[in-house]
Amino acid sequence: MTTLLFENVRLIDPASGLDEPGRLLVKDGRIAGRDRAGAEGAPEAAAVIDGGGAVLCPGLVDMRVEIGEPGHEYRETVSSASRAAFAGGVTSVAVLPTGTPAIDDPAMVRLLCSRGQAADTVSLLPYGALTKGCRGEELAEIGLLAEAGAVAFTDGAKAVGPARLMRQALTYARAFDAMVVQHPEEPSLAGAGCATDGELAVRLGLPGIPTAAEAIMIARDIRLAELTKGRLHFGHVSTAEGVELIRQAKARGLNVTCDTAPPYFDLNETAIGNFRTWSKLSPPLRPEADRQAVCAGLADGTIDAIASDHTPRDADDKRLPFAQAAAGGTGLATLLAITLARVHDGTLGLSDALALMTSRPARLLRSAAGTLATGALADLCLFAPDRIWQIIAKDLPGQAHNTPFDGRAVEGKVLGTWKAGVRVFGDAP
Repeated sequence: MTTLLFENVRLIDPASGLDEPGRLLVKDGRIAGRDRAGAEGAPEAAAVIDGGGAVLCPGLVDMRVEIGEPGHEYRETVSSASRAAFAGGVTSVAVLPTGTPAIDDPAMVRLLCSRGQAADTVSLLPYGALTKGCRGEELAEIGLLAEAGAVAFTDGAKAVGPARLMRQALTYARAFDAMVVQHPEEPSLAGAGCATDGELAVRLGLPGIPTAAEAIMIARDIRLAELTKGRLHFGHVSTAEGVELIRQAKARGLNVTCDTAPPYFDLNETAIGNFRTWSKLSPPLRPEADRQAVCAGLADGTIDAIASDHTPRDADDKRLPFAQAAAGGTGLATLLAITLARVHDGTLGLSDALALMTSRPARLLRSAAGTLATGALADLCLFAPDRIWQIIAKDLPGQAHNTPFDGRAVEGKVLGTWKAGVRVFGDAP
């Protein structure tokens, strides 16, 4: 394999606290060493990559991604999702188990793991279904799925409604030291709602979902985690009350973590505009006060990770009346750029923001990715944090283009992405 020497770069490795100008050496697909800026000499036959002062960090680790395979290949395939991921600097993705069929069979877990090993494919970290078929009725075979390589267990965007079943899930998963990921929305209260309950939903005539639906589910499951001593994680937290409940649980020493997604700290409910279905998400976009609370949760460490919540939808899924359109937005290619908006406005430091997309989600998933440590796979992202560009939905890589950020001007452009030392995006060598 080619030996690479990255020079004239700002090395940022949140896992070790590194943030300084320097050089990085890659041999045989792994990181072989690094030194400070100004060092001289290069190994014989090394391909030298001049970063032009850009940031070189670990490839991003996205802990919440839906892929159309199996069953919905018209929305997204592993190949098209990989193109979108690499364009966004993402090299590892945790795949939700909600395909058709659901990932409730160990063979499916092994298949996804093996597909993610290809040089031109993003590394796949499959979630196992928490319940059979993700139907919320009967627990899946958590032990067998964990043995096959499932990184955690969830029913995706379907909340586990029965409290008794959730207690059993946390108890059973604890036996395998496995993490349970919950969609924090009380299903009987959310009902057929499609927008946050309030003045805007009333004005548009849309069925509303009260923000209390999130808080009620979080409060219940925190209590169940306390009862069972299980590992509990909440996906895409979006409300002030939800963030505060998790903050209090952490202060009590409970094993509770959470993530959020860019729409919930960059947009508010006004983005649905005049029934703009690309901004119909699950959970729905919230009022501005909730957006600000999510930003505060990122800043103080209550929120453990930022995930893209990549949910590809076909044009026909969205070209419907708002209440009938499918929820979800793509996010792989825009994850870094939208997160950097919170760096540019002072909410987060750059290293802290990158930690939320590299070392911290990797730690939650118990993955070896997300680091520039010597010996680690050379999964790398080179980006210019101040490069301005505009998100144009039809120009995004990948098969699905249903982004709520269409038309948004952003600062922060990925220049190159490498998986195991092989360039998979960008014009660099």
